[in-house]
Amino acid sequence: MAIKLKAVGLFVKDMATMVAFYHDVVGFALEWDGVDPSVIMEHDGLRFLLFGRNDFEELTKQKYTYPNGINGTFELALDVDTPEEVDKEYHRMVSKGATPIIEPKTYPWGLRSCYVADPEGNLIEIATWESGNS
Repeated sequence: MAIKLKAVGLFVKDMATMVAFYHDVVGFALEWDGVDPSVIMEHDGLRFLLFGRNDFEELTKQKYTYPNGINGTFELALDVDTPEEVDKEYHRMVSKGATPIIEPKTYPWGLRSCYVADPEGNLIEIATWESGNS
């Protein structure tokens, strides 16, 4: 049996805010009726899921702990084609409400990268290799 990564999910406090952010700011295509406790977005064969924290706790009959502030536990890594697009996407997302974390910069190993955070403090990296080969 081969295990394949098919989805990554976030358990969110405020579904409406997070749906709006990932649709309007990040640009993920999605449909949500405003009631369903979960949202499924697909991009390049990977599913990105949002699930309400309270709904998940109700479903599993268990309480969980969640990070506060900027969440350094993981990142969502978004690839763009050129170093110029890293800068463009960083400024576009920040202008639309993403929290700036690290401004675009090129590292000695050739990665052009920056970080923003979503409304609940989850880190999002926007990056490409200087050669354009991501």
